Amino acid sequence: MDTHSMDRIVAAVRRLDGSLVLQPESGDGSPELAWGDAFFYVAPDGRVPQNTQPYATIVTKDYPEDTLSRLGGGRWRVNIHVGRDRLSALVGEGPHDPAAVDVLLPHPVYGPYGWVAVVLPGERTLRAVLDLVREAHEDARRRAERRGATRL
Repeated sequence: MDTHSMDRIVAAVRRLDGSLVLQPESGDGSPELAWGDAFFYVAPDGRVPQNTQPYATIVTKDYPEDTLSRLGGGRWRVNIHVGRDRLSALVGEGPHDPAAVDVLLPHPVYGPYGWVAVVLPGERTLRAVLDLVREAHEDARRRAERRGATRL
């Protein structure tokens, strides 16, 4: 599996103020299906926020309800919450091939909720992915401040 871009994304998120990166693995009590994936949160206290979804994820395999990207066998996907309005501006109108590589696409399941996805981000999309992840982190930080859920 080409993990260079994946490692670069994870490293970039770790550098963001208040970030928490969860990377489930064997023996940590997480479900086996999540092993090898990454989940990004704003959590300055280092604890997973309650009642909050990650603002971005990296998945390395298909999930039962999410198979259209044909992940696994070296194929992985980054998913980023950008909001519905921003999603339309980023990906335009369809049709979209959810298995396309290095292309900004609506998430095959969560696109209607404002999630963008990129299978194997590379030369065309990696810079945009890094920018979008940073923006999603800042948006999540602002939401957390408004909720008063964390002290930032």
